[in-house]
Amino acid sequence: MSALGDIARGRLLLLLEQGEFTVSELVLISQLPQSTVSRHLKILSDDGWVTSRASGTSRYYKMAGSLESAAYELWGLVRPDVAAAGSAAADDERARAVLSGRRGRSRKFFSSVAQRWDGVRAELFGSDSEMFPLFGLLDPTATVGDLGAGTAHFSARVAPFVGTVVAVDASEQMLEAARIRLEDAPNVDLRRGELENLPIDDGELDVAVLLLVLHYVVDPELVLAEARRTLKPGGRVVVVDMRRHSREGYPEEMGHVWPGFDEAQLTGWHQDAGLTDFAYRPLPARPEASGPPLFVTSASRPS
Repeated sequence: MSALGDIARGRLLLLLEQGEFTVSELVLISQLPQSTVSRHLKILSDDGWVTSRASGTSRYYKMAGSLESAAYELWGLVRPDVAAAGSAAADDERARAVLSGRRGRSRKFFSSVAQRWDGVRAELFGSDSEMFPLFGLLDPTATVGDLGAGTAHFSARVAPFVGTVVAVDASEQMLEAARIRLEDAPNVDLRRGELENLPIDDGELDVAVLLLVLHYVVDPELVLAEARRTLKPGGRVVVVDMRRHSREGYPEEMGHVWPGFDEAQLTGWHQDAGLTDFAYRPLPARPEASGPPLFVTSASRPS
């Protein structure tokens, strides 16, 4: 009651009920001296009416979101009188102007950086930050198979978002590099084995992923059938690989068996492997990538 006994504190609380403001913004809105605003904010903070957070050199204040029921009841009694005061309408108008200016600064920044924003975002957050929302779509209890895991780059990325990752590769050297990478990923199970004879039980996986692997195998249909065996009913197999290309040096330089794949090939192999709900989608070409364009497919083991 003491904290709400001053009309100036009521004005500040009415503003902070709407959202976050800095001290300098509250000074501009309320037209009170900065020392006065700071003193009132301290009283409101000490009594638990407002909270604050630091952002760079500024501190943002807002009304506390977890007030006791008695405090809410008290504020409900005081608020109408504060809102009816002549200064409240002017405060509200100036607050809208401050928020509009804040949005305007953001628009001005993006207008100036639009032509180089992709580079700025990549520098700040990495070149693949646009993929991060997809992790939120994963089932946190799922068992994912990383088939042909190599050094387990994909396993390491997906492990924090699922229950278990089973990472399989035939190369002991690749698996050794994977072990180093996965020191902090206890839910990744590394197994040595061939894609044509996976060391995975029937129906163990919810999702099987073949990421840039299929062009190395002699019999893709056999590998897809083996992936199907490891899936639970309704589980999905996802393939990311190269579209058909004419890079003649790849077989000698990198051991490729297939020069990429076309949709018709993949459709037939998935059908013959007993997979349904097949979908094929070309992926956008990446200007910074020197390899052929990629595709992604998905298909299901029938329930």
